[in-house]
Amino acid sequence: QVQVVESGGGLVQSGGSLRLSCVASGPTFGPAAMGWFRQAPGTEREFVVAVSWNGAGTYYADSVKGRFTVSRESHKNTAYLQMNNLQTEGTAVYYCNAVLITPNETGRRTVPSDYWGQGTQVTVSS
Repeated sequence: QVQVVESGGGLVQSGGSLRLSCVASGPTFGPAAMGWFRQAPGTEREFVVAVSWNGAGTYYADSVKGRFTVSRESHKNTAYLQMNNLQTEGTAVYYCNAVLITPNETGRRTVPSDYWGQGTQVTVSS
């Protein structure tokens, strides 16, 4: 059974930094594309960053470019989000997403599917 677990959230002052971690575990075929989304109270979940399965491609929302950096461990479904110069608008629950190919009951590959973590709270105080 696939599990996606985030960690590293917390309370930080405006201008401060936090580093989030995400680990996707369980039976999969190869490394996954991974990303982070966030959801503030009363808003829809929004895209933040993503990294390709091999780390060669990274993608950022305009609102975090130059402040956030996504990385991953080679050949592992482990990703990190370094968040610098956090602002109050960064207060949200941050969710890790992993696009994984998992085996079906006969061991064959299934289509890529989204798996989500439970979320980790990031609160930025002014």
